[in-house]
Amino acid sequence: MKIVSWIKKNIVFVIALTAAIVSCFIVLPDKHYIEYFDFKTLTCLFCILAVVCAFQNIHFFEIIAKIIVGKFQNLRSAILALVYITFIASIFIANDMALLTFLPLGFFILKSTGKTRYMAFTFIMQTIAANLGGMLTPFGNPQNLYLYSYFNIENMEFMRIMFIPFIISMVLITVCCLFIKPEPLIIKDEEVIKMSIWRMVIYSILFIFSIAIVFRSIPYYYGLIVIPLSILFLDKKSLCSVDYPLLFTFAAFFVFSGNLARIDVVREFLRSVVEQQTLLSGAISCQFISNVPSAILLSKFTTNYQELLVAVNIGGVGTLIASLASLISFREYTKNNHGKALFFIGRFSVFNFGFLFVLLLICLLIYR
Repeated sequence: MKIVSWIKKNIVFVIALTAAIVSCFIVLPDKHYIEYFDFKTLTCLFCILAVVCAFQNIHFFEIIAKIIVGKFQNLRSAILALVYITFIASIFIANDMALLTFLPLGFFILKSTGKTRYMAFTFIMQTIAANLGGMLTPFGNPQNLYLYSYFNIENMEFMRIMFIPFIISMVLITVCCLFIKPEPLIIKDEEVIKMSIWRMVIYSILFIFSIAIVFRSIPYYYGLIVIPLSILFLDKKSLCSVDYPLLFTFAAFFVFSGNLARIDVVREFLRSVVEQQTLLSGAISCQFISNVPSAILLSKFTTNYQELLVAVNIGGVGTLIASLASLISFREYTKNNHGKALFFIGRFSVFNFGFLFVLLLICLLIYR
């Protein structure tokens, strides 16, 4: 029963691991496997997860949640604030880091005000905001940084290409959130929460350190030394609370998508369609092998970097694996809402494919 319970709780990891293992029989393990893994992303994930767990243990997010509720005294305003914060943050710290930082805040706000029935909607909007907000800058999403370097795109040209999809995304997100009723928010639990100030200061420094790794200001392998040792000394329980299955899920998808990109049938099919339908084929490709592998793979078959750049950004919405950052939201939701995985996936699919359809339709009209 414990094994079955663990599998249900970590169903995405089980699926990712199964897909990775099956793909290994198609593309046998060799020296190129090591190239599949984005060790910087995995390190950043671990560092942020560990620091967020440490923040949770000193009730940091609960206190911030009370401040936000006091500032935005109705549900609609609070959800808009959460979504906008995530949207803007993804421009500077990338989509996965924005979700790791602000999903826990959304959870505490909804839980402390008794509005947990809106958690699926809030998490989904935060996820869409994170995946689409980062499109504006070269460092906002990993696929942007790759294409920016590969095609040697100028800074202003990059922002010019992505500006219209960025604005459309912001409008769509805002419209969706406006349908939420402006119900009053009241913190149900009024007990005084005490927080260790000196720990909060140290954890803030560690968080800034982690963000510096994201910006490549500090080599990522330093994070594997500084963060674990610091938190082990300050609060070793935080290291035990890290969502390790999420890290292994990312690793499994790296193997699966990497192997898929090396299958001849897949490569030949892409070669025949990408040049003529770069935008459409790029967005569709993301739904199956995620946006980062799609950017790397399709860049070899087209010189139309404008459409490819748009495709792998708007293609980040859709399926759960269209952007691996979406797995963070799924894990965070199912961790706090047991037995509601299918409910979340259903709602997630409706909103994400709705966004994908609208964005793809508009972009096809603009870039034709």
